[in-house]
Amino acid sequence: MKADLPDASAGLLSRHGGQILAAALAGHGARVAFGVPGESFLPVLDGLHDLKDRLKFVICRQEGGAAYMADAWAKLTGEPGVLFVTRGPGATNGSVGVHTAFQDSTPMIVFVGQVGNDCAERDAFQEIDYRRMYGPLTKWVAQIDRAERIPEYVSHAFHTATAGRPGPVLLALPEDMLFSQAVVADAPRFRRARAAPAPADMQELERLLAGAKRPFVLIGGGGWTRQASDGLRAWVEATGIPVGCGFRCQDYFDNRHPSYAGDVGIGVNPKLAQRVRDADLLLVIGERLGEITTGAYTLFDVPAPKQTLVHVQAGAEELGRVYQAALPINSNYEEFVFALSAIKTNNNEWRNQTRSAREDYLAWNQPLPMPGALHYGEVIAWLSQNLPEDAIVTNGAGNFASWLHRHFQYKGWRTQLAPTSGSMGYGVPAAVAAKIEAPGRTVIAIAGDGDFLMNGQEFATAMQYGAAIIVLVVNNGMYGTIRMHQEREYPGRVSGTELVNPDFAAYARAFGGHGETVERSADFAPAFQRAVASGKPAIIELRIDPEAITPSATLSGLRAAALAKK
Repeated sequence: MKADLPDASAGLLSRHGGQILAAALAGHGARVAFGVPGESFLPVLDGLHDLKDRLKFVICRQEGGAAYMADAWAKLTGEPGVLFVTRGPGATNGSVGVHTAFQDSTPMIVFVGQVGNDCAERDAFQEIDYRRMYGPLTKWVAQIDRAERIPEYVSHAFHTATAGRPGPVLLALPEDMLFSQAVVADAPRFRRARAAPAPADMQELERLLAGAKRPFVLIGGGGWTRQASDGLRAWVEATGIPVGCGFRCQDYFDNRHPSYAGDVGIGVNPKLAQRVRDADLLLVIGERLGEITTGAYTLFDVPAPKQTLVHVQAGAEELGRVYQAALPINSNYEEFVFALSAIKTNNNEWRNQTRSAREDYLAWNQPLPMPGALHYGEVIAWLSQNLPEDAIVTNGAGNFASWLHRHFQYKGWRTQLAPTSGSMGYGVPAAVAAKIEAPGRTVIAIAGDGDFLMNGQEFATAMQYGAAIIVLVVNNGMYGTIRMHQEREYPGRVSGTELVNPDFAAYARAFGGHGETVERSADFAPAFQRAVASGKPAIIELRIDPEAITPSATLSGLRAAALAKK
């Protein structure tokens, strides 16, 4: 349908719903959208055609991969990720990344095709009630039934996704609505709502800090900015308080900084966990204090921690969800850190504790011996020492990531893209999105063998867009995390965790990329350098000994310990 019907009264043109929606996205500053095309939103694809110089549509190979790309892109840029999926199967495939965005507090706008209104409520072809399906996974779900209301709904979506605790929103698009014509003006660009701490809150915090002997700062969650990170670092340097980062938020604070004490998540350094338990004042900024960060809710008593808890959250609904804070503060993090800069309290004992925490971290950071000819910990240490400071490292979920968390030092803002939801298959699509957005930066995806094949098809997307990512596939022939738990609970009774894998280097070459296989530690650096020199998307398969199940444990050791208890 052509946009050629003038509205004499307003000087506007009649447009079909797809054109109105594309214009609304561009008007709110969207630059990239990810998705898999579907017949249910053909008019949107037509609308995007008119704006392809302003709004790029990245064609993906599976909706789960597209959703992860939108999440990673939003984490990297701080802007809402935009995702398009078709109705039914497309919507269910994409839900994995929407769930990740919800748990990770990532702003995302999801558009999903819907059956026409003439077929609604008939269990029509691929029909789903998205309000019921997506309600628990999003901040808001709605359906746009009239084309003239598209600007209103899209404006609401951007405001909701970015306000308070960020997160995904979803708009369903009935097919007949998208094809219909309307005369409507575009809405102006959205503005973020930004909460700030009350002066009385900061006065109370200053009083609590003045009386603290063992304070500790823990940061994490979504909604941070580079300015907030830089401001916190300056304040920490002035006060001498140790800092830890929540699960997969390690790039919020330079890991080389003398005040950095490590990450509080899966496989936490026991000395760091004890330090958190022994703190008399915990200043928690952004971190929701969920199951992973709190060690299954054991680091703090529920509901009232013995530590004096100051909990800063952009989302008011997160304050008091599990833990009662002595001082709850509803604030965005940049605004809070700006107010925090006026508090100058410090003492030498804090600095002594920070030095001790740093020593514990550095000792924990060193790779340990492991079975086999390829020492995976040494590979991670080499990457940490040799990658550019602004290199982006992505990963999905699995035991392979524990080496990355422990031995890699994140040096700059938004150099880590990973799912705090523990979702497998994230690393490859996240790397593709990052490389498309930042083509001049080195982008590395680290994936387990099982993890890689959940979204390895997005290597084709990397090839299509010339996104020269380097994927390290850590191959131990099993779903390692589950096997680890099996050996702890049912030693020697292996069931459902074995994998038979392809030749991952040949997989890369089949797409036209660069492929390498590494079986010895000494061979990794030359292989990596060849991958970089190729200028192509690349896969390096790392074949590690299956015995090496964590940085500090072996399968046989876990089995022996479990049998000894029986």
